[in-house]
Amino acid sequence: MKFPDDVVYSDAHLWAKPDVDGVWLAGITDYAQDLLGDIVFIDAPKVGAQLMAGKPCGLVESVKTGSDLHALVDGTVTAINEALFNHPEAINDKPYASWIFKFKPNHPNVAVTLLDAKAYQQLIS
Repeated sequence: MKFPDDVVYSDAHLWAKPDVDGVWLAGITDYAQDLLGDIVFIDAPKVGAQLMAGKPCGLVESVKTGSDLHALVDGTVTAINEALFNHPEAINDKPYASWIFKFKPNHPNVAVTLLDAKAYQQLIS
């Protein structure tokens, strides 16, 4: 199981990583993809959608089950990774390279509101 130090984590098993111009990438953690099994479908939030921390904003389906994506923080979706619509299994192969959506947070201090790698590891153990 991987827990990169260059991302932050939510207790709902999403990760976020700063990209450019105050925008962040978001995806599901290695732990989450492992629990889900083979991912077969992604329903990402729409570009322009308003995110509310902790509220459902999308869906990931696997051969086992479906799981809601819960927004990490309040913000606005700026892009979605359309390549995942045709190849959702990429999340299983490289969960931290397979971002699902980009967002611009309403407040710039995203990292302090989420978990670092060590805290996330403690949460799931």
